[in-house]
Amino acid sequence: MPNRVSDKRQRSGSKVMSQLEADAEVSRAKTERLKALRLAHQAANAVAPNGPVTSKRSVEKLRKSGEKPGNLSEWLRTQEKEGRRN
Repeated sequence: MPNRVSDKRQRSGSKVMSQLEADAEVSRAKTERLKALRLAHQAANAVAPNGPVTSKRSVEKLRKSGEKPGNLSEWLRTQEKEGRRN
């Protein structure tokens, strides 16, 4: 009797694992397809994947004021002089 129960559990477990493996394969195929579409879209539109993000307003504001954007070290020095950096 215990053999039949254990055999039944093994068959049930293998069905579950095969379903999980099938779901994982479908998910991998979908991911590959979407990645290929994304890369094709980026290549067609010449989109830089991780290019610098700047808003048009901030760039226009700097142009109108005539100031240079400044760099991080200058900003940090200013913050330290004003007592904001501990």
